[in-house]
Order: sequence, then C-alpha cells, then structure tokens
Amino acid sequence: MSAAQPGDDGAPRCPWALSTPDYVTYHDEEWGRPVHGDDALFERLSLEAFQSGLSWITILRRRPGFRAAFADFKIATVAEFTDTDRERLLADTGIIRNRAKIDATLANARVLAGWTPGDLDALIWSHAPDPAGRPAPKTLADVPAVTDESTALSKALKKRGLRFVGPTTAYALMQACGLVNDHLETCVARGPADAAAGSR
Repeated sequence: MSAAQPGDDGAPRCPWALSTPDYVTYHDEEWGRPVHGDDALFERLSLEAFQSGLSWITILRRRPGFRAAFADFKIATVAEFTDTDRERLLADTGIIRNRAKIDATLANARVLAGWTPGDLDALIWSHAPDPAGRPAPKTLADVPAVTDESTALSKALKKRGLRFVGPTTAYALMQACGLVNDHLETCVARGPADAAAGSR
C-alpha cells in the first residue's frame, strides 16, 4: 500500500524519501513548501522538465551543477545566452546534456524575459487548488500524477509559449513548490508543509 514508513530516526515519511539521505533532506525541508519568485519558479520548472524520464535524485544531485551552468536560473541572464553558451551546456557533464531540454530551457527564458515581473509567479499560483477539497493521501496510491489543475496550468504555460511543460511536469512542479501538499497523512513533514502553506 506504500503508506508512510519510519526513517532511520523512527519518524514516518513518504516512502519515496527514504532511499538516500539526499532525499530525506529534500523531502523534509523543501518538497511541498511554498516557492515564490519568478527566478525560483523558473528553476523548478526547468529542473522538473529535465527530470522527465529520469529519477528526481539524478536531478537533485546535479542541482549545484545546473545552477552553475544556468547562472542560478536568473531569467534575464539565461535569456541572453548565446550559441556559445548552448554548446557549453551541451558539453557540461555537471548537468543532463539533453539537447531538447537545454533548448527548451533557453527558449523558455527568452519567453519569460518578455513578461512583467511577477507574472510567472502569479500564473502558476493562480492554479493552486483549494486545499479544503483535497483530503490528505493515506498511501502513494492516493497521490495523482496529473490533475485538472495541472492540466490547466500546462495549457496556460504552453499557450504563452513555454515548452516541456506537460500536465505531469506541471503537477510535479505543483507538488514541489507547495501548491499542493502530497505528503502522506501520517508523514512527519505534512504538518510543517501545511503550516508553511498557511502564509503562502
């Protein structure tokens, strides 16, 4: 059933978080906590796109490399990347050297650079569902991969010219950035995520 399982400290956590210490830290301190700011959300959107088809731990362990390669995901800076930068990225072993995903990240930055500051934050958060209508999942089987809200968010982002933002990627973003709280009902991190969401 994949209900919450005790970690090394005895505290119950979402089972996916227990395989490595890197996951435990990410699960306890980041996943499900509200993220705001265009650059911060551009980073998360980009990393979720790079994760497509891979395990999240692969991306998480390369996050310092991604941040170095993509100028800390500052939209204005990445939007100015040249063909030379693109070739540098394609040769960078510190990231995932997927041509389509790199090109999408650069293209997305150029699109977002033309938006009014705060627009990306506002657009993403406008798709956050009412938490009152979302019972806490008891097992991993209760956690969806796609929702109506993530499908709507995907369509809104694509309509505005963004790439690699399908409904599954959009929902992973919503989970990671605190638009939804998918920590399991008895998970030790669910309460802190709820508390953080209260001030979102």
